[in-house]
Amino acid sequence: MEKLLSSARSSHSTVPERFHLPPELRPPALAAAPVSLPVIDLSHDRDEVRSAVLRAGKEFGFFQVINHGVPERALRELEAACVDFFRLPASDKASLYSEDTERTNRLFSSTMYESGAGESYWRDCLRLACHPVELTKPGWPEKPATLRPALEDFIVPARSVGMELLRLLCEGVGLRPDYFEGDLSGGEVIVNANHYPPCPDPGLTLGLPPHCDRNLITVLLQPGYVCGLQVSYGGGWIDVEPVPGALVVNFGHQLEIATNGLLRSVEHRAVANAAVARTSVAAFIMPTMDCVVAPAKELVGEGSPARYRSIAFRDFMRVYKTVGARRESVEKAFRI
Repeated sequence: MEKLLSSARSSHSTVPERFHLPPELRPPALAAAPVSLPVIDLSHDRDEVRSAVLRAGKEFGFFQVINHGVPERALRELEAACVDFFRLPASDKASLYSEDTERTNRLFSSTMYESGAGESYWRDCLRLACHPVELTKPGWPEKPATLRPALEDFIVPARSVGMELLRLLCEGVGLRPDYFEGDLSGGEVIVNANHYPPCPDPGLTLGLPPHCDRNLITVLLQPGYVCGLQVSYGGGWIDVEPVPGALVVNFGHQLEIATNGLLRSVEHRAVANAAVARTSVAAFIMPTMDCVVAPAKELVGEGSPARYRSIAFRDFMRVYKTVGARRESVEKAFRI
């Protein structure tokens, strides 16, 4: 528990040495050209939305969506409940704290990714299995009292947004609309509530290292008042600007494998800031552990050979945790 940044009795006046990254891993400059992620209005004509999602996915691997169907109230109440969770006294969070990476529901600090030099990152994280709700809800924290209803009000419509986007992508790349239903998206939806306290010297550390997501598709609620998420683009990093009421969407490795590289999982990271705390909530839609993920047959053929080997998601996760979450490492492990 002493490792938790949010359990500190007062704000940090200096960055503890364990968070000092080597100079080559510290936050470099952003991309020179001002670039913004596309913001897609899901209430527009379906053909228009499909084209916009496919175009944004191919160029960035990330985009934001508005008019997505998740009530604004649900977004704000979940953000507030997660902020309140990290403000709880250490004694109220102690039973959740664990450094066991095999434990699904847990509270921990830094990152779950392997790092050869053992770097620490400026983040606390509450990780929970949240779907199906009726099966996972008993494992959610009881405090604060607002957290359980807020999670329930968010996770069902947020997962629906992810599934609708997958259907649009299927239509766009030539797969049957329900291709990603069933085992490919039938695993637990894992929620990470990420808390980044104010950092006295953000240039020394990162909230999260550059990584690609291991799942199928990610739906993220980020606070509307401060930047922190950055996406790799054109050899640099661009800020994901807060858009009121929006959700950020990005593709995971399983979507890249299934589409044979047509859609890519893109590296992203979280930077610290000196001014205010920042709390975001990411929902990861996963395959079942026994699901074998492979390039779709419709996307493999003459002139387009399979670029990835078939692999059970359970085995993918084991290798992913071992090689680390950098795109180059994961590609090397799974490319044919």
